[in-house]
Amino acid sequence: MSSLVDNPEMVRGLLERAARALPADHVEEAEGWWLRRAPSCAWWAGTVLPHGHAGADELLRRVAQAERFYAGHGTVVRFQICPPACPDGLDALLAKRGYRRESLMSLQVASTGRVLDRTPHGALRIRLDERPTRPWLAVRHAVHGDGGDPRAERKMLDRIEQPCTYASAMIENDVVAVGRAVADTGWAGVFGMATLPRARGKGAARGLLAALAHWAGAHGTGRLYLQVERDNPVALRLYERTGFKEFCGYHYRAAG
Repeated sequence: MSSLVDNPEMVRGLLERAARALPADHVEEAEGWWLRRAPSCAWWAGTVLPHGHAGADELLRRVAQAERFYAGHGTVVRFQICPPACPDGLDALLAKRGYRRESLMSLQVASTGRVLDRTPHGALRIRLDERPTRPWLAVRHAVHGDGGDPRAERKMLDRIEQPCTYASAMIENDVVAVGRAVADTGWAGVFGMATLPRARGKGAARGLLAALAHWAGAHGTGRLYLQVERDNPVALRLYERTGFKEFCGYHYRAAG
């Protein structure tokens, strides 16, 4: 896996696929950097993707450009920092400018075959839909909602241009766990995994991953990726057991 981490283009490609699977309301490209605005979505969909090389003087200019962009829209500027994909010195420069480090993340990958080998067919029925259903959105919002308007996530999902699927784990006729996958140029990203408390421990998440891996294989994508918080041990154990391995880590820098 280390040889992949040493390939900044591979890292950059995965993070940009993830950005397309979590599309912002507006994206402005500035010399290779993606300045994303997402006032109606979760904050991470509206962060800067600062990919590519930049010298010291140029780096300062481009950071200032991003700061002006977000200040002009009245929003906090945040940078997604992944060293293999970002310019050398960016993290240190942001720290010097008072940006706080937050949200340590793990970018993980697996082959679809490996996931299928480790996720035997479970007891729960899994349904796949081309669009998010109301029960799918309700479970997602019940587990991960922050009190905001659930319609905002529906609008974000409507902006996805790549092939995608929405998986629901069922107990009788009730949706109790959900996840989704987005296929994009040889990879499929796994997003939105959520299980209601009453369904935990019943293999719902493993069943969802198996169904999403099957779907990915059927769409010609032999590799999966996902993003998970480093401080979420339950999710980290699940993904390790189902065949995922860390590809690289990244974090965010938010203006003070």
